[in-house]
Amino acid sequence: MATPASDVTVEGHTRFSQSTRTVSAPFPLHVTPPLRLLPTDAGAAALTGAPPSTADSRARVVREARAGDVRAFATLVDDYYARCLRFALHMLESRADAEEAVQDTFVRVYRALPSYREQDAFEPWLFRILGNRCRTAGASARRHAAFMEYGDVPERASTSARDADIAWQDEIGLALRALPAEQREAFLMRHVEGMTYEDMCAATGAGLSALKMRVKRACDTLRVRLSEVINE
Repeated sequence: MATPASDVTVEGHTRFSQSTRTVSAPFPLHVTPPLRLLPTDAGAAALTGAPPSTADSRARVVREARAGDVRAFATLVDDYYARCLRFALHMLESRADAEEAVQDTFVRVYRALPSYREQDAFEPWLFRILGNRCRTAGASARRHAAFMEYGDVPERASTSARDADIAWQDEIGLALRALPAEQREAFLMRHVEGMTYEDMCAATGAGLSALKMRVKRACDTLRVRLSEVINE
């Protein structure tokens, strides 16, 4: 079925068509963005995969995309895809579900851009859509399966530094997925994506005190869980 001229098709890559213009933006689906925990005061610019453009130029790109410039929208996808995929991978239990949630998010963003208000920050708006898609996908996945299957964790006796790193990443992933969804979301936004609490409020719709409590409880739980792993 042909895609309408104003629509978007996402199948491992994105094709944005408007009138006679078509832009293809490859998605790095084979790359898993790493989990990077940031100090509380670190800015999002310190992140690997963070949008390289300045705030002014990023706002200009958003305005152009909102006005219908498909090349500008492709730039937004390139800038934010890796971060969105990393967030979704840690929110959901399946890589396929995470990729689908991110792709669906950009389709929804493209369709909703005409109603986007420029006085709202783009990043919280984007992550609000992504968070909603992850919660929907997570609820659907839980209805179909009660358990998540993880790869084998290397034996602790291994002397390989690489094996130890893999095992530790597995333990972090297990600990994150054991958190309630709201705590996991708040923790990832704050300590992985480097978002301010103001932006987190805009992205989640939750109040400042509630978000701070979710982050604190998540940190406390992770600290206990990972300390137990170290001491085993």
